[in-house]
Amino acid sequence: MSDFNELFFSFTERLRVKNYSPSTRAAYAGELRFFFDYLKDKGVSDIKSVTADLLKEYQLALFKHKEAKGLTVAYVCMKTRAVKRFFEHLEASGLLLVNPAERVKEPKIESRLPRAVLTEDEARKILDQPKLKTLIGIRDRCVLEVLYSTGVRLEELTNLTIFDCDLQGGLLRINKGKGSKDRVVPLGKHAVRFLKEYIAKVRPHYTRTNRQLKTLFMNHLCRPLARQTVEVLVRNYAKQAGVQKQVTPHVFRHTFATELLRNGADITSVQKMLGHADLRNTHIYTRVAGVDVKKTHSMSHPREKDKEEKPETLAELQDIKRRYHHEQS
Repeated sequence: MSDFNELFFSFTERLRVKNYSPSTRAAYAGELRFFFDYLKDKGVSDIKSVTADLLKEYQLALFKHKEAKGLTVAYVCMKTRAVKRFFEHLEASGLLLVNPAERVKEPKIESRLPRAVLTEDEARKILDQPKLKTLIGIRDRCVLEVLYSTGVRLEELTNLTIFDCDLQGGLLRINKGKGSKDRVVPLGKHAVRFLKEYIAKVRPHYTRTNRQLKTLFMNHLCRPLARQTVEVLVRNYAKQAGVQKQVTPHVFRHTFATELLRNGADITSVQKMLGHADLRNTHIYTRVAGVDVKKTHSMSHPREKDKEEKPETLAELQDIKRRYHHEQS
């Protein structure tokens, strides 16, 4: 079992069969190539020779590289996770009897707040920048409205199809989001209005050479809108609006979650809309929004709304207190 390329292909095929997204498969592939290069540098040519101690040395080397390059702990986590998934695959496939990565743990990631969140005024100024007298302006305004209204990830936005929009119901279906999970998110009235305008007047022009295309957002060359294009248009409109922050499509996602929580949205509902598997990932936005958890509890819990205890209850409590003091004396 010395052919790393064969094992690598087996692993990536397994990810494809399990319906991992192309971006996730590409990420795992890159992290594993890095690991294989490390093994070659160590003179390891057979995967069976990899031990738990060697994997600990690898993780230590990752930490040293992180410190030298000024990277975050997430760098170590991603590479560690790829190695763990790889050895789990080898064990499950019967290619290894013992998994040396079984007890290797990912380091704890620092709980960091989003670097940038837009104010309502900043968001509106950015939305107002595209020129609605042009086809590109209508499309770009539609893209911005959908980002702000739904909090979708960039990859989820560019993967949308024309069939994912329920404009009558005001809903947007996200297919194969992070973790290959589907979900449905609400579309605000402004997003619905611009989607109708875009689908009726712009998209037919952008799909004139191929009416069979299903991708929702297209460019003027009749091709699906690239992620890099969305990043550039968001950045340029933010500059035109005079917003000094570094604005990316993901900043709209941060802003979406922050504003919902700040205005009283239920955190589990926000979790579902964002597509977070772990509520802790959503909870960080309560810190950004300045949500007073104690105040929310006092205003929302039914027991907090009750008046003073009943007289008989108070009498029983006083009796317990007297007996306690009597036993102590």
